[in-house]
Parts: sequence; structure tokens; C-alpha cells
Amino acid sequence: MKYRKLGNTDLNLSVVTFGAWAAGGWMWGGTERKDAVNAIRAAYDHGVTSIDTAPIYGQGTSEEIVGEAIRDIPRDQVQLLTKYGMRWDLAKGKLAAHSKDNTGKDIDIYKYAGKESIIKECEDSLKRLGTDYIDLYQIHWPDLTTPIQESMEAVDRLIRDGKVRHAGVCNYDAEQMAEAEKYVSLASNQVPYSMVKREIEAEVVPHCLKHQKGILAYSPMERGLLTGKLKPGHQFAPGDHRASNPYFKDINLTRTNDFLQSIKPIADNKGLTLGQLVILWTLEQPGITIALVGARNEAQAVQNAKAADTELTESEIAAITEKLSYLELEL
Repeated sequence: MKYRKLGNTDLNLSVVTFGAWAAGGWMWGGTERKDAVNAIRAAYDHGVTSIDTAPIYGQGTSEEIVGEAIRDIPRDQVQLLTKYGMRWDLAKGKLAAHSKDNTGKDIDIYKYAGKESIIKECEDSLKRLGTDYIDLYQIHWPDLTTPIQESMEAVDRLIRDGKVRHAGVCNYDAEQMAEAEKYVSLASNQVPYSMVKREIEAEVVPHCLKHQKGILAYSPMERGLLTGKLKPGHQFAPGDHRASNPYFKDINLTRTNDFLQSIKPIADNKGLTLGQLVILWTLEQPGITIALVGARNEAQAVQNAKAADTELTESEIAAITEKLSYLELEL
């Protein structure tokens, strides 16, 4: 495993970081708790020391699973990354979505990052994770109903209280990052980035490079699309959000799989799976610090971790990028 310093902090993260959204089950068709715990532990055994979660993932379930998985690991040997600003238990802020929890109960989710809400969320997360501090505390989505100043000053207070080590944001544009930086020292921005979703290259990446901010790329395998395992006609489990996602239309599955087959010789030559090759390509893109990769079971977690044991040459990266330029999806 390789490790990289996050922005201008002293926080070193494993380049493959365990993304625990799917582990929480919510929007992924449920979860098998034992499998999720074993996946995290297996990832750790293969050098994955960083875990990213959030309260909204399973409405607390993901954080509880992470807490259980790391219970016997020395606290200073893992980096816990979690979030705030999405409430399903408080009707305040901006309604983000109507959804269902893991039991099928209807829930309304609000983007809200008011000061008192952040303080409460932090306490709840600490309890679920079974720890007394969070390594990186990130606003989950911009909250347009609360001034950025109020949110960031609340996190700064948590840092001064020793409950949080570093502040981060998620899904912020460059302008929002600049505003947040006035009130707290930002370590990073967690944003969607994959071979088929590269919008951040226009403004966010240049901003982060200029100001020494880390970038945590989430969904680098585009929620499974870039594994090559999904075929046209695939039936998703009830509650799986991908069933209505345009990236998973049959025509896009066909085109993506054709592209993946075109780069498969590179993977084969390296002894890699297509998913591992995708992770490596992502990690070599300018500005990307780490890749957040989810796993539902031990086998997936080990495979993801082992991707970091290999390196791509500049010519291999260029060849993949050139082939990628011909891939067009219907969205």
C-alpha cells in the first residue's frame, strides 16, 4: 500500500481508502453487517488504514459498522473520515430527497449545516464510531440555507475542542472552497471523479493544486460501472439507486464494456483486474490524492487494496486516456 499526505496537513492516507457508503446498505439494496465488518478488517490487513463514512449512510449504520470493525485496532493506526450536514431526523434546511431507510420506512433528507446541528452530529458520530476524535470532518453537501461562515466556524470550534483533527468539504466548487478557507484551514475536497465523470478537472483540480488542498475522489469506478461486471439487462436489487441511474442504461453499459475490453490487454499484462486498472489510472491523475473505493465483502476489499501494489507507466496511462477519449455515454 502507498500513502499520501492530505493537502498541507500531517494526515497520511492510504491511496486506496475504504468508502463505506455501500457498507451502510442505504440506496444499495441493504447490507450484510458481518460481511461489511469483515471487508473493512480485510482491507486494513492489506494496508488500507483510511475509512470514509457518513451518518446518512444507513442512517447511522455505516458509522456503527466502521466502529465495530476498528474496535481492536490501535486508534492511531487508522484514519476516520466522516461527514455532517445531511439530516433525516430533523426537518430543517433544504429538502434534498425523499427516500427509504433500510427497513423500507419513508424518510425525508435535508441538507442542513447549522452550528448546533454540526455539534450534535459530531457527538453522535463519535459515539457510533467508538472514538473520541475524527481525523477528517467534512460537510457532505453545500448547504445553501446556512452561511458557509457559520458551518466552518462550528468545525473550527470542534478542532479547538480536540474532537476533530482536520476540516474538509465535499462537493464544493472552487468559489465555495475559497469562502470556507476564510474561516477554517481546509485539508481537502471530496468530489466525484472517474473515467466517465471528469468535470472537476476544469476548476476544482487547478484550485486544489494551487492552494495545496487534497482531493478525495469518490466513485472512481462509477458505482460499479467501470468494473466490467455489469452487463446489459442487469437487474438491480430492490432499493439499489443504480436502477434509475442513466449511467447504467443498457447502451451505456455496452459502450463502457467495449472501452474496458479495449484496455484489458494492459490489465492482463500487469496481472490486474479491470477494476484495479481503473483505480490505478485514477490515482495517477493530476491533483488526485486518494481514491475512495467501496466493498461489500472481504474478497472485493482485498482486490481493491492490492491495486496499489502495482504502478502504471506514463505510456500506459497515456494509452488508456487516449482510448477513453472515444467513449461517449448517453446521459
